[in-house]
Amino acid sequence: MLGSTLLGAAIQVHRAHAQAISTKPIQVQTGAPASGNEPVTFQADKVTYDNANGIVTWSGNVQIWQNDHVLRADTVTYDRNTGLAAAKGNVALVQPDGTVLFSDYAELSGGMRNGIMTRVHALMSENAKLAANGMRRTDAKVNDLARAVYTACAICAKHPERPPFWQLRAYDAIDDTEHKRIEFRDAYIDMLGIPVMYLPVFSMSDPSVKRQSGFLTPGLTPYDRYLGSYATIPYYWVIDGQSDMTIQALLSTRTGPQVSSQYRNALNFGTLNILAGLAYDTHREGAFVNTFGNTTGSTNDHGIQGFVFAQAQASISREWRTGANINLATSANYMRDYRVTGYGQETLASNVYLEGFGTGAYARVDAQAYQGLNQGTINNNQLPWVLPRFTYSYFGQPDALGGRLSVDTTDFYVFRTVGVSDQRGQLALNWDRPFHNRLGQLWKLTLRLDSTLYQATDLNEQPLYGLTKRSATSGQALPTMALRMNWPFLRTFAKGRGTQILEPIAQVIAAPNSGNSRTRNMPNEDSLAYELTDSTLFSLNRYAGTDRLDGGLRGNFGLHGNWTWNGHEIDTLVGESVQEHIDRNRIPYSGLSHHLSDVVARARLAPNRFVDFTGRVRVDPYAKRVDFGDALLSTGLTHFHVTGGYVYEPVTPYYYYATNVQTGSPPAAYYVKTNELTMGASANWAAYHVSGFVRRSLSREQFVAMGGNAGYQNDCFGFNIMYVKQYTSIGGQQRNSTIMFTLTFKTIGAFGIHG
Repeated sequence: MLGSTLLGAAIQVHRAHAQAISTKPIQVQTGAPASGNEPVTFQADKVTYDNANGIVTWSGNVQIWQNDHVLRADTVTYDRNTGLAAAKGNVALVQPDGTVLFSDYAELSGGMRNGIMTRVHALMSENAKLAANGMRRTDAKVNDLARAVYTACAICAKHPERPPFWQLRAYDAIDDTEHKRIEFRDAYIDMLGIPVMYLPVFSMSDPSVKRQSGFLTPGLTPYDRYLGSYATIPYYWVIDGQSDMTIQALLSTRTGPQVSSQYRNALNFGTLNILAGLAYDTHREGAFVNTFGNTTGSTNDHGIQGFVFAQAQASISREWRTGANINLATSANYMRDYRVTGYGQETLASNVYLEGFGTGAYARVDAQAYQGLNQGTINNNQLPWVLPRFTYSYFGQPDALGGRLSVDTTDFYVFRTVGVSDQRGQLALNWDRPFHNRLGQLWKLTLRLDSTLYQATDLNEQPLYGLTKRSATSGQALPTMALRMNWPFLRTFAKGRGTQILEPIAQVIAAPNSGNSRTRNMPNEDSLAYELTDSTLFSLNRYAGTDRLDGGLRGNFGLHGNWTWNGHEIDTLVGESVQEHIDRNRIPYSGLSHHLSDVVARARLAPNRFVDFTGRVRVDPYAKRVDFGDALLSTGLTHFHVTGGYVYEPVTPYYYYATNVQTGSPPAAYYVKTNELTMGASANWAAYHVSGFVRRSLSREQFVAMGGNAGYQNDCFGFNIMYVKQYTSIGGQQRNSTIMFTLTFKTIGAFGIHG
């Protein structure tokens, strides 16, 4: 209670003083400590001189300047013989760094660099406050404080005697203003006035410091499945004004140590960020059965292990920049064992690039490489090297005919140790001409030409699995003409407060038939996905890329409706496609296996600001089944919110190209339904928050992930607890649940335990 009373009293002194001098503001510039040889300027209501004893007394709103130090008080007595100034009543000393010291009584000398102060209170950066019974000031560099109290919390205005939310209370403290450090000895951390932790010695940076070298808060985790009990000891090194490095040692009871570091540099022309680690991993994994029922094992996952994640970017000019993203690790199991960020991904991708920006134009040349992390599914020797890839896109201004020309090309050389290696040159020309007529119909004429040239080897290997082993030079060219019509009918209702739009949409696309996509001996690097959805209904090419083109004569039809009134909205779309040519060897369950396609539909319902629902579906009228569906729901009030998601597909498309589908059927994993439900909820009230989520695969009858978060946060303190459990298996193993506690004290730092 002594500390809170002292802080409250100091705040009262500060307020009283502020009222007394509020009409005479002082502007202080940061500079060097004052020298005794600097001139002194003063202002006061009354000045008296005792020439016999060499004493000058200023009284009434006294303000004294010397260099960048400012002293304010009710009364100041200056002894010319000793150079000692004694200040009484509402004393305030403004220092060059902006810190203000308040006191009842102060004796200063040596250009205000030395002295003592009683019942002192320091108002610092970030609303931090430091109070003490007394302070000794030495050469304006070191302040020794007795019975010190520190907090960054606000003091109650009505009851300043009440303790702040937290405070650091110490027997004594040293405020090193030269090195911007505050050291406390024999200290307690009080929460709401109750001691909760004892610290024999505690050191922290001054609140005004944004970057300072030193040890950061260490971490201690009592238990981890792969590390056992482990501790992390980080050290932060400020190299210069634009670069720094954090070095961290990890010591565990179950495996070898790890040293990691992060180097950051904010250059004038770009940025550099390198995160790397080196460890001695003693774990050895045995064989396991992968997704396809094959027995496999991990290799090179023990002994000396490490990782490098580096990002660099540099501006060459206003139009051009270059950069690199390098992500490498010795093994996925090492990333799992040491909790390296990125574990759980399928691959690590690396690239170097050069890109340029112009008016309506973009160009990029890059090289890419991949490392597989899920060795039970992805083998590194089957992953490609892209050396290089060139992308260019141009979108022109309206021409004399009212249309716009766009030019796109993506050219690359893909090399695989095992699999198809190929080179591609590709060019797409597209011309759009919109127009409308008196009936209110909106028309768009599109003329497009896609052309591609390939040179490929080992066509019979993955991922193409072609019908020939020979190398081949091939190509394709597909001219396409499309005409689309939107005919919106609009009316108002509810006395002009609502609108209704009914919009038939029709499109005809004419192009040569592109043939059987599976048996064509051309590489396929970017067109693995093919399905009809509400978003691809009116697309010229329903493949994801351009290695496979969607030719033939077809028509697309849809009906779009929108109703909006008084904050309510309903938006719907239903459509279907009619096509002349059928390629029954395309990807199953695409919705395009008949002349008349599956029916696709989308609906969004937002009856008020508290509910928002979007659902999409694709229905096969021939088999009388749903081949795709998903839904998103968001609802809640100001302090409570619920979200939900659902996705359904009769297969798991990810596994379709995992084996040779030319000579056999897709693997069994492909025929497992995608049937997942995700639910989440969050609530907040005042400074408290809580949230949780769960994701479950209904078809596999198992959870995919679940977790939760709860905490409290105010102006100076934060508490958070988080729990996450992932059921995904990488390399035949799962990680245990992760739980994390974090305490954050403003201006001091964050303390946490996780495992």
